[in-house]
Amino acid sequence: MNGDEQLLRGRVYGHDHDDPDPGPRPGQTYVELTGGPLDGLLLDVTGWTPDEIDAGAALTTELGQFPGGRALYDPRPGETGRFHWSGDAP
Repeated sequence: MNGDEQLLRGRVYGHDHDDPDPGPRPGQTYVELTGGPLDGLLLDVTGWTPDEIDAGAALTTELGQFPGGRALYDPRPGETGRFHWSGDAP
């Protein structure tokens, strides 16, 4: 695991890197991001509809193949609580 990966573990996507409490908040619903540049981060899906969850997420990141691009994460049928990396986009 490299330094960037260690910084991401247990953190919530979108929280500032210098947030004193970058972890999950009570009362929120999260999915774990697995694989790719955001592996180990949690994504807050509180308030997302089932259709939005089924569509997955395109998340802005400097860590992917295209700095400033998006890392694409999707759920797998029959599995809850995780989005799996499916590639990067500019």
